[in-house]
Amino acid sequence: MNKLTKTFRYCCYTCYHADEYTSLLGRCPNCGQDWLEPVYDLAATAQVWQDQLSDRDQSIWRYWELLPLRDQRHIVSLGEGWTPLLKVDNLGAMLGHRNIFIKDERQGPTASFKDRQASLAVSAMKEADVKEIVVASTGNVAISYSAYCARSGIKLWAFLDSNVPHEKIREVMLYGTEVIKVSGNYDTTKQVAAKFAEHRHLFLDKGIKSLTAREAMKTLAFEVAEQLGRARGRRWAAPDWYIQAVSGGMGPIGVWRGFKELYDMGFIDKIPKLAIVQTEGCAPMVNSFHKGLETSEVVTHPTSLINVLATGNPGPAYPYLRHLILGHGGSFIKVDDQEAFKALRVMAQLEGLSMEPAAAVACAGLIKMVQQHLIQPDETVVVNASGHTFPIEKQILENEIVKSHTRVQSLERHVVETIETERNGYQSDHHHQPEGLLKALERLDDRIQSIAIIEDEPDARLLLRRILQQKRQYQIFEAVDGASGLQLIRSNKPDLILLDLMMPKVDGFKFLDAVKATESLRDIPVIVITAQDLTHQDVQRLSGRVESLLQKGTFMEEDLVDTIQDVLE
Repeated sequence: MNKLTKTFRYCCYTCYHADEYTSLLGRCPNCGQDWLEPVYDLAATAQVWQDQLSDRDQSIWRYWELLPLRDQRHIVSLGEGWTPLLKVDNLGAMLGHRNIFIKDERQGPTASFKDRQASLAVSAMKEADVKEIVVASTGNVAISYSAYCARSGIKLWAFLDSNVPHEKIREVMLYGTEVIKVSGNYDTTKQVAAKFAEHRHLFLDKGIKSLTAREAMKTLAFEVAEQLGRARGRRWAAPDWYIQAVSGGMGPIGVWRGFKELYDMGFIDKIPKLAIVQTEGCAPMVNSFHKGLETSEVVTHPTSLINVLATGNPGPAYPYLRHLILGHGGSFIKVDDQEAFKALRVMAQLEGLSMEPAAAVACAGLIKMVQQHLIQPDETVVVNASGHTFPIEKQILENEIVKSHTRVQSLERHVVETIETERNGYQSDHHHQPEGLLKALERLDDRIQSIAIIEDEPDARLLLRRILQQKRQYQIFEAVDGASGLQLIRSNKPDLILLDLMMPKVDGFKFLDAVKATESLRDIPVIVITAQDLTHQDVQRLSGRVESLLQKGTFMEEDLVDTIQDVLE
């Protein structure tokens, strides 16, 4: 197992025919179906990995025993894999979830997670002595395959749909790839590419139906388990959730298989639940799942601006993923384009992560799942940031920037989504309009110069300080619990209090009782900021005593970062 070569078998997913894997196989020789899966010696691999893995280079090829390549000498690599696993503290503080991680696939050789697929697929083609190949793509696959084909000397024909940005097309052509632009959507492009390959007798990359493409995505799971394990002082660890935006669904299928193999080898104690996120403008999997359908409906005219996710016919991926989620847990969820663009700006300006809109769809899905309580506060979540933004997505982003600047007058109310009520009580029959932190500040007297933040979470304190400092040079005091907060208030008598309800010892309710019972303090306005789900009794207890009530877990629905940017300008 630790030599340059290995042997392994394959099994047909449909008829279970099995045989030794010798080269690239398009179909099962027994039944003619084209979904084949490799079968490895997991027990032998587990022993090798225990002994040798820590000493290997940090790329996808450290896991080569569980990849469908027979001879290491055919590897075509640009250093793909082992991308960072980043904990996102600001996002976690805003959502009230402390264990959210981003798998930063933007840092691949061509800035997307498709580099994993390209490295393994092109290596397998080189091993099979393929000289010329055809691929259909919405952009990222064509870029990755172009780079790896150039490195291996394989000629590539890339068929791109009509919505692929010019910047991506130019990058593909830079590598020497033959580019054919198809007038139609991605599904049409795949059909044209297949006919061309058949006519010219060329090897056609079949995407998700390709054994090598799916297997490449396993390396994401292997890396996440190693990196998360290290972060927790262990060799391996699995998250509770893996979230990815999908078009064809290849990524989550491969990732699940990777975690399953780690589980079967005894390295992890659970397999993460999958969250499959699609855009409302092209969500055949999500819609079909919630309708209880066993096979996917087809979206013939996708309307999403996010072209890389506009696959109207997911084919065999949907029943496969449906089976996994029904059997092992998970969720199908959709978000609209605007939610994705908002998440894109949030991640860039609060976490320093400029990601492609497809990756922002995954982040928007995470936010929605937290708001809907599908993800629990103590669960560990990994989100795939599948690719980088600039320069390839500038057409979409420039349009969004123009739109955002037409809304300048409304931006400041979008900082923090609130459960807001009238100042004199929460049980009014009137419709309650949401407002943000900056909007609430504007309603208060302009003479406010000092603000006290009473909050036990350091990341939340930092975030609130950051938002306030963008607005004005307030004098800001901080306290980490209710008891020290009372001392701070009595000593400094700030003009405003930002209060968290969930704190040790003296909680926000007791703090508020003490402040309102003190004549010299009772008139200081209080804005409550909480991640707690408030009961009717809680609301009654706050009624008439606070300026505003802001809910941590929901304010991400609005343009927090747009507001900060507008204030800065």
